[in-house]
Amino acid sequence: MLYLEDLVVGSVTELGSVVVDRGELVAFADRFDPQLMHTDEAAAAGLPFGRIIASGWHTGSMWMRLYVERVLGDIANLGGLGIDELRFPAPVRAGDILTGAVEILEARPSPRKPDRGTMVVLGTMHNQNAELVMSLRSATRVARRPEPAGD
Repeated sequence: MLYLEDLVVGSVTELGSVVVDRGELVAFADRFDPQLMHTDEAAAAGLPFGRIIASGWHTGSMWMRLYVERVLGDIANLGGLGIDELRFPAPVRAGDILTGAVEILEARPSPRKPDRGTMVVLGTMHNQNAELVMSLRSATRVARRPEPAGD
């Protein structure tokens, strides 16, 4: 288990990749973001992207799965504090191969609660053409290393 003191500011972790499945893309959008650009191929053909694209929320969810599997599962995570600067600079399409990464920007102790602190990360997803398709800044509460029990 990694605690706040173990986190290295500036370190980058590659999260691995995920292939965007068309069925999952449409199913996610049908349930959570039912805009025509995500759900209806015929309607999407007349829109600027020319065919259906993934919801940004779906893209973020795919990143989150990789982040939990490769980073948060090994950290003394006390819960998320929020996401800032969430951006989707390029569309995600069925068949794209997305690769995630995370950089630790901050790891600071809480000024009021000595048992915890805050980790701030920059998360990114790139497609198979190295195009940035998503970026975000996320803050998570992380436990500090417990004091050893006295004799």
